[in-house]
Amino acid sequence: MEKTLIGLMFIAFITAGATAQSATNVRATYHFYYPAEHNWDLNAVGAYCATWDADKPLAWRKKYGWTAFCGPVGPHGQAACGKCLLVTNTATGAQVTVRIIDQCSNGGLDLDANVFNQLDTNGSGHAQGHLIVDYKFVNCGD
Repeated sequence: MEKTLIGLMFIAFITAGATAQSATNVRATYHFYYPAEHNWDLNAVGAYCATWDADKPLAWRKKYGWTAFCGPVGPHGQAACGKCLLVTNTATGAQVTVRIIDQCSNGGLDLDANVFNQLDTNGSGHAQGHLIVDYKFVNCGD
């Protein structure tokens, strides 16, 4: 009984740690995936995660905006595919949840242009070519 309780507490701790991963003051650029025009087809946009997620139901692929992930904190490569992030524009507080469908090399996020526009509520992102954001891994709910 005691070993079981300790084991369950350990699993809860590890799970909480995995979902609590976050980073602050991360550079976010934008990418033109055009998901609606490509019927949310990960293969059509050449997304890295298509290998594992292209056959997910359409509702799963449409549920959140898309991003490429190469942030400083969190899983990378296949381990990041399909995970969700709550992204916050540090200048305005605007927030949006996105799904990781691709990888990048800019050290931050490469948000779909529609997501970028949702976060760029004061226009400074387009003026600078990037936003500074915080992100936190969250449960996708699916």
